Amino acid sequence: MSQKPAPRRAFKPPVGEVSKYEDFDGEWRGIGLGAPARRALVDAKLYKVSDLRKISLTELSALHGMGKSAIARIKVIMAAKRISFRPSPSAR
Repeated sequence: MSQKPAPRRAFKPPVGEVSKYEDFDGEWRGIGLGAPARRALVDAKLYKVSDLRKISLTELSALHGMGKSAIARIKVIMAAKRISFRPSPSAR
């Protein structure tokens, strides 16, 4: 007689990890970025849109969790606030 597989449960991160990001990703959450992109930005110590002046578009794209949709949304917000990325090293 075969057993039924156990029902799948939703992943719940440890409580400490959730609050770690919630304390810092408020601006990114307000923009509507997905959780992987928000975590990537917080891990890179980028807490608000103006912090993106510190990095190039190439560096942003290389962050694990940063997808095309998140980058497109970030570019729109940056353009609205007249903020630009740091020039990439190859462009100098």
